[in-house]
Amino acid sequence: MAQSKLLASIVVGAAVGAAISMFDRTTRQKTIATTKRMKESVAYYASHRSELQDLIEEKVLAAKVLCDTVSDNVNTLAEKVDEFKELPSTIQGMVNDTKSAFSSDKE
Repeated sequence: MAQSKLLASIVVGAAVGAAISMFDRTTRQKTIATTKRMKESVAYYASHRSELQDLIEEKVLAAKVLCDTVSDNVNTLAEKVDEFKELPSTIQGMVNDTKSAFSSDKE
């Protein structure tokens, strides 16, 4: 029961906040302009559904390419992290080899 009051209060608060923000002329003008553009877009794509479908397919393909690229980059980074994990032991081996080379030269 408390959740329904919370949700209702949030909705009422948002509506009151939106109404108060409309007192500002700039906000009101931008809201009206944005609403008109949205209405025109919806009307256009309602009558040109194939273009909307093509646009959605392009966006989905672009998102898939981006996802694949990110996945490849994450895999590359994981490989580099593994290489860096092995680096201290490699450096320690080089230090030991160098140390033994210098100590064998002194003998």
